[in-house]
Amino acid sequence: MIVTPAIAADTLRLSVAPMMDWTDTHCRAFHRVLAPHARLYTEMVHANAVIHGDRARLLAMDPSEHPVALQLGGSEPALLAQAARIGAEVGFDEINLNCGCPSDRVQAGRFGACLMREPGLVAECVAAMIAAAPRVPVTVKCRLGVDDDHEWERFLGFIDTVAAAGCRMFVVHARNAWLQGLSPKENREVPPLRYDWAYRLKQERPALQVVVNGGIADAAQATVHLAHVDGVMLGRAAYHTPYLLHELDVRWFGGQLRTRSELLRAYRPYVEGQLAQGVFLKHITRHLLGLFAGQPGGRAFRQVLSEGAHKPGAGWALVEQALAASEGYRRSALAV
Repeated sequence: MIVTPAIAADTLRLSVAPMMDWTDTHCRAFHRVLAPHARLYTEMVHANAVIHGDRARLLAMDPSEHPVALQLGGSEPALLAQAARIGAEVGFDEINLNCGCPSDRVQAGRFGACLMREPGLVAECVAAMIAAAPRVPVTVKCRLGVDDDHEWERFLGFIDTVAAAGCRMFVVHARNAWLQGLSPKENREVPPLRYDWAYRLKQERPALQVVVNGGIADAAQATVHLAHVDGVMLGRAAYHTPYLLHELDVRWFGGQLRTRSELLRAYRPYVEGQLAQGVFLKHITRHLLGLFAGQPGGRAFRQVLSEGAHKPGAGWALVEQALAASEGYRRSALAV
């Protein structure tokens, strides 16, 4: 069944969150097959790394990925401006500033969630990035606050200050970030979710595009949010159960559901193209392991890929073996 969303298709946003060491170009190319209309994000890259690091690796992007956003970390307007300009020149469709990551490493560098306490500095960064890359939207991903910041007025003040600098879209992870005492994993689970703040932000600032993030695990949950905001961003649910992306893309934008096997075989040209360039299969198949999560034969699928992808010469034939193992398990289960 296709559910017509409450928001017009030209403003509706289905986004896949950046995740460190996960959302590389192979992952994004796979997600694009699953969800043609989704906005994909890179993992967070520090502005200094963009400027001085290995751009060919850090900013690797296949043409099939578009639209895709480059997420930057940093707190120095001049450096972020330079990195944003590079990102726009490379061809990214959006530059996103991370003001939500709570890790110790991020705090030590004075960026990520700790920037929620410096709205003026974030506004300076956003203004510099917009000036450096005027043809590409500059957006911000943030939390509701940090530690014991539970005042609506403080959160709204952050949004208003940054919006005044030219930011028109905010991805709101609807939790506070605890900068001390919680690990990054605990920061995704322990602070309570308050979706009502994201809803209220859209209600009070209707000109802004508001995308909600955090704790969204299935299609029904995601779709409920559309009555209140402009879209949702999926994180680990999109990675661990990637078929969810396909279900949402069809539900929100139309089309016909395809089977997992059909979608995986549609990914074959990309995989074989990468293999021909010397990429090892294991670097690609690690992103496929959740495709049959919760399905009969899913364990057999994962086992074949996990045991064989690292071997020399592994190619697409191994993926077909994994599919055959999965399908064989399902046939046996039906026969029983």
